[in-house]
Amino acid sequence: MFSRFGRTIDLLPTDVVMPGKNWRILSEELVRRNPELKVLFMTGYSRDAIVHDGRLDVGISPLQKPVSQRDLARRIRALLRVPAER
Repeated sequence: MFSRFGRTIDLLPTDVVMPGKNWRILSEELVRRNPELKVLFMTGYSRDAIVHDGRLDVGISPLQKPVSQRDLARRIRALLRVPAER
């Protein structure tokens, strides 16, 4: 799908822990294809668990699941640099 629509995709939401291809390979490959792509990392695991397991790079701040609609919208707006609604 990314090969077909990649230039029109603005945001990739992805989990830090995935079966098969890991989040790092996926995000790096897709950002290489579309440097404008923003990536929203999410996880249901505690930060300590994924940092100590070597799954998280320095500077990556995943959105903790479960997440409220407000927090999800806030993070998306920040990544896409869209002003908050009033």
